[in-house]
Amino acid sequence: MPTRRRALLILFGLSLLALLSIGLALTAGSMQVPPASILAGLLGQDAPGADIVIELRLPRALAGFACGGLLALAGALMQVLLRNPLADPYVLGISGGAGVGAMFGMLLGFSVLGVDSLAFAGAFGAMLLVFGLAHGDGSWTQTRLLLTGVIVAAGCGALVALMLTIADEHKLRGMLFWLMGDLGQAGEWWPALLTLGVTLLFAMPFARELNLLARGQMQAQALGVSVNRLRYAIYLLASLATATAVTTAGSIGFVGLIIPHLVRLAIGNDQRLLLPAAALAGGSLLVLADTLARTLIAPQQLPVGVLTALIGVPVFLFLLSRQSK
Repeated sequence: MPTRRRALLILFGLSLLALLSIGLALTAGSMQVPPASILAGLLGQDAPGADIVIELRLPRALAGFACGGLLALAGALMQVLLRNPLADPYVLGISGGAGVGAMFGMLLGFSVLGVDSLAFAGAFGAMLLVFGLAHGDGSWTQTRLLLTGVIVAAGCGALVALMLTIADEHKLRGMLFWLMGDLGQAGEWWPALLTLGVTLLFAMPFARELNLLARGQMQAQALGVSVNRLRYAIYLLASLATATAVTTAGSIGFVGLIIPHLVRLAIGNDQRLLLPAAALAGGSLLVLADTLARTLIAPQQLPVGVLTALIGVPVFLFLLSRQSK
């Protein structure tokens, strides 16, 4: 168990990394903006290039941080809920439901607000469907919940493929970018950031019970944990975090899978430290990946989900090789 001082140092270091990643996102881009103009823009003053920072780069960086934090936090919660190290925020079909809603909105030519609304409705519908099917006879097991989520995700994937097949060619690029994850299409940043704060605020009081649940259901029940109530709370919080992140930036893979593993490797499995650390690390990673995505071949931009996958695959293979040894 880490000492209080070490925990504070780790959280301080990750907070500093988050600030540095956002600062880099404000300075990097196809158009160079002097640091004085960036500072002036942040202070609400007029300066050359300050409008680019305030209207484009800052909202995108904040949205990226919020989405990365939400995905990492949801991944950490899912791995405890399912007691499966391969669990990630998308394993229960929530992303697939959001994809169905978003693709349907794009297919009908809806505005960004309409697409986001349908994406969130699809995610919420998938959450209710998985929840209802997994509790058809009142039972609740990790295996049943996982299998139900996989089947729902497969069905949503088939619907998404169908809509991509019948979509007009001029709509395909936007639809594919959404499916690969793209912060360039993110609308308002504050709902995702607010959801991150609320999710973390409600998850932290359950941290001690999560530590006990991670050791096993029987042991947690013997120590006085209301396992069913805790599972409902975890599922709801993780689903809300995933739905908000996917609605804001599309399907960005590997953040929710890799970050909890890396944080756990560095600081251990104490959820009281793991949850906030994962949120900070996930947000920082996604901001850095998005900065690279929009500057690597500027002025063209890459979907950030492509870069997170390219980063996540070798990292995950390294973790697997480390475990096998």
